[in-house]
Order: sequence, then structure tokens, then C-alpha cells
Amino acid sequence: MIGIKVVTSLGFKLKQIKGSKELDVFDCHFSNLLGLAAGLDKNGDYIDNLASLGFGFLEIGTVTPKPQYGNKKPRLFRDIPSKAIINRMGFNNKGVDHLVNKLKKRRSDIPIGVSIGKNADTPNNLAHADYLYCLDRVFKYADYVAINISSPNTQGLREFEIKDELANLIQALKERQLELTNEHGYKPLFLKISPDNDDRGIEDICGALLRFSVDGLICTNTTINHNHISGSGGLSGKPLLGPSTETLRIARKILGDEFPIIASGGVMSKEDYLQKIDAGADLVQIYTGFIFEGPKLIDDILNQ
Repeated sequence: MIGIKVVTSLGFKLKQIKGSKELDVFDCHFSNLLGLAAGLDKNGDYIDNLASLGFGFLEIGTVTPKPQYGNKKPRLFRDIPSKAIINRMGFNNKGVDHLVNKLKKRRSDIPIGVSIGKNADTPNNLAHADYLYCLDRVFKYADYVAINISSPNTQGLREFEIKDELANLIQALKERQLELTNEHGYKPLFLKISPDNDDRGIEDICGALLRFSVDGLICTNTTINHNHISGSGGLSGKPLLGPSTETLRIARKILGDEFPIIASGGVMSKEDYLQKIDAGADLVQIYTGFIFEGPKLIDDILNQ
């Protein structure tokens, strides 16, 4: 089990109150450590409904500047024996302006992360403009912003995990973050990465996070290392627990105890949740486990 820790340099504090863990990070209070991963509520249409289920935070999106249909159907497959989902959705969403309107109207005060990406028809050499466009629009209304460069379902997106490409992108986003802070206050940037990087790749990514003072890391997105009959796409669920947790362990070792990390990938039970905490996670997200187990999984993790 994770203990109490205080990190003054980042304004980051994990505390235990009356037996239940709570988290204060960047002036944002999380009533518990369990959140919903991006991808389920892509457009912010169900924020208040999801907030009522007991989550400590929600991450919505991934959203792009323009609405887009995503990849052709069929693009979502459930592997029941393996408790896995394979998707190749392709950032289907109603566009960032729709999501912002939903954020303006929400009634719950649950912490909200917004995951941002690029449109499929935006070439990589212009992708930074898409990320900046989304950042400008969501910054005022988000508690943190997740930079999604790791979806396997937008062609060429994972090229931004390569050292030089990543540095160029996050430098631009970090500079804009500091400009927006003058008007709206500080909102942290988290980078969401793939579980398919080798050790050297993880080391390079973590080095860039520290070099440019990115605020946090999300480990991980889905994996392409599968042989499901559906073909290409990202696999989530139980088979993802091992590789995503190993990426988490490596990143925690490189980044040190004081760097905020959100764990995502393969959490299907309370035991899986505790494994993420033991591996170094400060917050944990679920998605596929929620699909298979329903809202009962939230209660099992937090109250059993």
C-alpha cells in the first residue's frame, strides 16, 4: 500500500483521512484516487451522470479541433474470454467547441481532465497547431490537460513519442500553458504514453518530461501487441495489465517518487488497482473494467 507523502516542489500531497485516501495536486482536490480514463465520454456529454457513480475524477475526450467521424466501422470488438476490448475508433468526436460547451454547463465539481489530440487529416508537421488550438479552448475549464500522442488509431500519431518530435511538441505546449496561466491560473499538463515503448524509449520520454517541466505522466494507452482476429487496433483490458504496469514501474524509477503519475491499463479488480498503487501510481483510471463489471467495480475498489 502507498503511504503518505508530501512533495512541496510540485504542490503535490497525498494524504490519508479517516482511512480513505485523498489527493491534493496543483490546488485540485481528489476525494479518492480512482478515475475514469479518457475514451468513454469523448464529448463531455455525461459528466454529471458519471460523477454520481463515485469516481474521484474524470478524464474526457480525446477531443480534436474539428469534429470527425473516426475510422470506418466495425471498429470496436469485445473479447469476452480474455476480458479485453480491441478498438480502432480514431478520435471520433464532436469537436472541442462542443466539449467546452458541456464543461460550461456541468453541475458537479468533480475534477476533470481533458484529453486533447489532432485531427486525422492534419499532417504531423502541423500537429502542434491542433494541440495548441485545443489547449487554448479547454484550459479555462479543465483541472488538467492530457496530451494524447499514444493512440494507435490515428496514423503516425505515435511518432511523437520519438525524442526530437516529442521535444518540439511539448515545448510549444509548455510555453502556451505558461501564457494561459496568467489569465486562468495554473493547470497541469500530463502526457499519455504507449505501453509499447522499449526501455530506451521510456527513458527518452521521461527525460523530455523533466527537461520541459511537464507536470505529470499517464501510463498507459492501449497496446498493438496482440493477434486478435479483428486485426489492427488498440487492445485494452486484462491482457494490458502486465505491460502497462511494467511501463509504470520503469517510469517511476526514472522520474523519482515526487513526479505525479496516473496509471491506466488493465484494472479489472481491486487487486489490479492495488497493484498499480504499489507500482508507483498516485491516481488510477479504469475503462474496460468498467465496461465488463459495471459501476460495481467502483464500489469494489473503494469500499470493499
